[in-house]
Amino acid sequence: MNGIADLLNETNHRSWPIPLKKWSYYQEWNNAVFLHWKVPVEELTKYTPEDMEIDSIDGEYWISVVAFTMQKMRPRMLPSVAFISDFHEINVRTYLTHDNKTGVYFLDIEAEKWLSANLARAISTLPYQTAKMKRSKDVALNTYTSSNAKSGFIFNTQYSIGEEITNKSALDIWLTERYCLYLNKGNTISQYEIHHKPWKLFQIDFSLLDVQFKIGNISLNRKPDIAHYSTGVQVIAWERVRLI
Repeated sequence: MNGIADLLNETNHRSWPIPLKKWSYYQEWNNAVFLHWKVPVEELTKYTPEDMEIDSIDGEYWISVVAFTMQKMRPRMLPSVAFISDFHEINVRTYLTHDNKTGVYFLDIEAEKWLSANLARAISTLPYQTAKMKRSKDVALNTYTSSNAKSGFIFNTQYSIGEEITNKSALDIWLTERYCLYLNKGNTISQYEIHHKPWKLFQIDFSLLDVQFKIGNISLNRKPDIAHYSTGVQVIAWERVRLI
């Protein structure tokens, strides 16, 4: 619990206060690879809720792929169980804003384990599905591969980690420091508030990078405009709140 208290005491990097009520879920997002592409807003509007504003920076709109390893995921009052709580995950996200709260909106979430994906989808109602995933255990090798025949999503990387980014740009911060998730389910739009310390970002170099993901006329089968690596963050989340 000392780690949670430490999390709750570090909030100066946020643009709005954490919720006053007790948090509900804990998880860790470790060894994260961030890939980011600029995309046309007229295409994004086809796949985001019409009642929500798509967030932008300097007039540009973005989709990101974030590949990481989920660990220690659990409800507040229960311990984590590794064979369920720990799994590789890749999500595809864009960025929305509502009531001055800038958050992420998932276009797709792929998870390594069938049971974990189904439980996560049942509890959160986020769009989890199962994919074949493998990640190197040898840190020096740094490979991460995934494929999903159903969605056609392919992610195949080999990379090396560079120097820490100690002077983050406004874009670095905009793309990574997001403290809520938006969900469109049926006729309702909901929000999950989350909290973590600032991402520690590093440069990343790819010796192999093959991403095949397409939604409508948006294709990510090209070199990303920017990329990052992070060792990860500890995350707490609150219960879902209906907005619309």
